[in-house]
Amino acid sequence: MRILSHLFDNNRTWAETIRQQDPDFFHKLSLQQLPSYLWIGCSDSRVPANEIVGLLPGELFVHRNVANLVVHTDLNCLSVLQFAVDILKIRHIIVCGHYGCSGVRAALRRERLGLSDNWLRHVQDVRHKYTKYLTSSANDIEAADRLCELNVIEQVTNVCHTTIARDAWERGQELTVHGWIYGIQDGLLRDLNINITHSDEIVAACNAATSALSGFTAT
Repeated sequence: MRILSHLFDNNRTWAETIRQQDPDFFHKLSLQQLPSYLWIGCSDSRVPANEIVGLLPGELFVHRNVANLVVHTDLNCLSVLQFAVDILKIRHIIVCGHYGCSGVRAALRRERLGLSDNWLRHVQDVRHKYTKYLTSSANDIEAADRLCELNVIEQVTNVCHTTIARDAWERGQELTVHGWIYGIQDGLLRDLNINITHSDEIVAACNAATSALSGFTAT
């Protein structure tokens, strides 16, 4: 199946459905994109960003990678972040992880996957930081869920520590960074109670969100 004709069929059906709802939709979309949100999520095929939050094309700027990481040497992620903040003037950055993340689970169990191990080393750093908390979990499933949550909190702080976010706040640009997690088992989003609007809030917000998970504070 070199052509994947069934996917082209799906595309035509989708496009026609959109046109029936709004005949001018694609014309308006072609003129300009004006999203208010940047979504930084996992590449997992079960986590479709637009669909989860009920937004149409043009309403959500998206960056995805394995385990929804924000790494300060990743020029791909940083370029998306800079374009979203400086050019599109988005107001909200949403870092969204998900329960059952294979990358997080591999980092927790120290499984070897291949080249991906180098990328997931960043999740292992999170695991190491919160070792006492994770080892107190009732079982491996609970520990993996907690690490998924903690990883989101850490990536939110990574976003906030970038020069991109800090420069935006210094010039008075309205920008909030949020940490969410998605449940594949029920299709629902959960707010991890970390919503940062200025660099002065980073440490306190991170500690509060971490503590709220189970009365735990990193040392």
